[in-house]
Amino acid sequence: MNTTVNDASYWRAFENNSITHSAAHYLMAIDTLRDELGYARSTDVADRLDVSRGAASIAIAQLKKRGWVEEDPNRFLLLTNKGHRMAHRVEHNFRVLAKLFEDVLGVSQGAALADACKMEHLMSSETGRGLVWLMRYILGDETRAAAVRSAMACFRRGCESDDSSSLFEGKVEGCAPPEHHPNGPASSRGKGRAVDTNASTAVRNKLGRRARRK
Repeated sequence: MNTTVNDASYWRAFENNSITHSAAHYLMAIDTLRDELGYARSTDVADRLDVSRGAASIAIAQLKKRGWVEEDPNRFLLLTNKGHRMAHRVEHNFRVLAKLFEDVLGVSQGAALADACKMEHLMSSETGRGLVWLMRYILGDETRAAAVRSAMACFRRGCESDDSSSLFEGKVEGCAPPEHHPNGPASSRGKGRAVDTNASTAVRNKLGRRARRK
C-alpha cells in the first residue's frame, strides 16, 4: 500500500477539521429557518433536523461557544458573521460536489446528493475553487461537455480498477475508449462526436497557464 494513503499528517486532518458534519447542519438549519420564518428557536431546529430537543440544546450551546451562534434581543437564534460564512461555505461545497457528481460524472441524483452531503464540510476552499473552475471549463462549452458525457456514458462495471498503478494511465485492460467501444454512444448510434483524447492535456495546460499568471 502506498504510504501516503496512511500518512498520519493527512488522515488526522479529518479529526482536526474545523467543523463537524452535525455542526454544519445545525448552522444551515438556523440560517434556513431565519430565511423562511424570520426567526429560529432551538425547538424549531430540533424539528427541522429530526433530533430531540435536548440534543439540539447541547449542540447549539457548543456552537455558541465556538462563536458561530448567538441570540437576538428576543432570544431567537441567529448566526454570527463567522457562523454565516461557515454555513455558506458548507452549502457552497454541497452545491459544487452535487453538480460535479451528477452533471459531470453522471451518477444518479440520489447518489450525488448523498455523497455531496457526506463531503461538504470536509472539502477545502482550495479544492472547491479548483472544482468550480474545472466544471466551468467542461460545462461552459457544449461540445466539450458532450464529449465528457459521452465518455462517462460508456462506463460499465469492470472498467474501474483497484490497482493504483493503472488508475491514471488512461486505459484499463478490457475497456476500450468511447469511440471504439462496441456499446459506446458514438458507435451504437453511428453518430456523435468522438471523445477528445487530448482533453486532459488541454485541462492541464490551461491550469498551468492560470497558475503562472497568479
